[in-house]
Amino acid sequence: MKIILFYFLKTLGIILGIVVVYALLGYLLPFIEISAKDDGEKKEIPIYIYTNGVHTDIVMPVKNELHDWSAKIPFSNTKSKRTDYQFVGIGWGDKGFYLDTPTWADLKFSTAFNAAFWLSESAMHCSYYTTMTVADDCKMIMISKSQYRDLVKFIDEKFDKDAAGNYILIPTNAVYDDNDAFYDAKGKYSFLNTCNTWANDALKAAGQKAAFWTPSDYGIFLHYK
Repeated sequence: MKIILFYFLKTLGIILGIVVVYALLGYLLPFIEISAKDDGEKKEIPIYIYTNGVHTDIVMPVKNELHDWSAKIPFSNTKSKRTDYQFVGIGWGDKGFYLDTPTWADLKFSTAFNAAFWLSESAMHCSYYTTMTVADDCKMIMISKSQYRDLVKFIDEKFDKDAAGNYILIPTNAVYDDNDAFYDAKGKYSFLNTCNTWANDALKAAGQKAAFWTPSDYGIFLHYK
């Protein structure tokens, strides 16, 4: 009995130690800033970082001379089917969280456990907007054409695609509003690689300011106050 208790307490101590270290690193490492890279080009394309309080989306023009997101993320895949949207927000995350946890009250232990330890699939959440309003939860960043191409490439490569190169729609009624849809994605979500880690990496790919590493939206937005 003493041996069992010893190993139980030891395991509990290890788990608590990991949680404490993770929380500490999650708070401190975001303060290390990766500086923006100036490619010498005119900064003429607006993009946005937008958070719902939990995770960060990268918001871009639906269509410009460089890329048309509506060609692979059809308006018809949203409930509204409107075609007058001007911006599209894209985020990567755990499929279970996206589809099975509309609110924190719906969170199940199994969903959280699978998401934390690489045990579930991932998805892309794509939301259309008519306008974007700069506020504490939404920051605008002006980038160059070359930087935008790099951003598009980074995001596009995270989508799963069929044999014809099309994004794979996830049929579900678990959408958040009438302007969004879900698509299959590559990669595994974990406590080390979260939706915000992905958004932070997207900013790095576009040569923008970013945290060294962050699991939270806070770690991104502190560099855009």
